[in-house]
Order: sequence, then C-alpha cells, then structure tokens
Amino acid sequence: MREVMTKNMARNIFYGGSLFFIIIFVGLSIDSHLYINNTSTNADELNDSVIAGKRVWEDKACINCHTILGEGAYFAPELGNVMTRWGVIDDPADAFDTLKGWMEAMPTGIEGRRQMPQFNLSDEEIRNLADFLIWTNKIDTQGWPPNDAG
Repeated sequence: MREVMTKNMARNIFYGGSLFFIIIFVGLSIDSHLYINNTSTNADELNDSVIAGKRVWEDKACINCHTILGEGAYFAPELGNVMTRWGVIDDPADAFDTLKGWMEAMPTGIEGRRQMPQFNLSDEEIRNLADFLIWTNKIDTQGWPPNDAG
C-alpha cells in the first residue's frame, strides 16, 4: 500500500463510502416502513368512529396534557393502554360507560390535585373517543409503555 494518499484516492474513498452508507440508509428505511405497515399497526380495524375519536382527541387538545404511546405532554397519565388498565378493552359499551363516567366526574375538586377540565362532550364524542382509545390500545407497541400505569 502506498504511504501517500492522492486526491483521487481520497475522493474515491469519500464517494464510495458515502454511496455505501446511503444505500444502507435507504434499505433500512424501506425495511422499517414495511415492518410498521405490515406488522405493527392494526390499520384494518380503522373505522369512522375511530377516526372521529382521533378528531375529538385533536380538537380538545388532549395531547397538551396526556401522552399517547409516548407522544405528548407528561402532565397527565399515558392513555395508550388506559382501556387495558380499566379492564374494558374487549367491550366497547363498557369502555364508553367507563369513559363517560370519568369525563363527567371531572373536575373532582380534590384539594391539591391537578384537575382535568370539563369538556362537556356529547355521548357520540365520548363513544368515538372510547373507540379511538381502544384502537390505540390494540397497536403492537413492542412493550411500550414499560409499565401498566403508563
């Protein structure tokens, strides 16, 4: 091997190395995209109620206080697995009743406790939000959140 690197050698190493790592990056990006779309999500269970529930989630800015699957503020509890914690994941009617009771009880007025605002949601909005939270709860999150309490 030569002891001196020429400009051509340095340029070829730079371009060759760059091309090699760009190809690896593109390949890993495609693999991640295919994994997420084919394995991780439950897009086949999306329906109008889930989409409307996501709209309620966004319109009422729930993410400003709550996290969902690790995204959002850490002011209030994680809601990605709330239906499992409440034990109503398999029954949408129970999920609706539980969420409605919770929402209507807010704010509780307990001294020294952070209060959730009263949004005065309609039954349809609460049902849609419950369906959205059930759908979110069924996503394969690969162990996230790390504990049951979120």
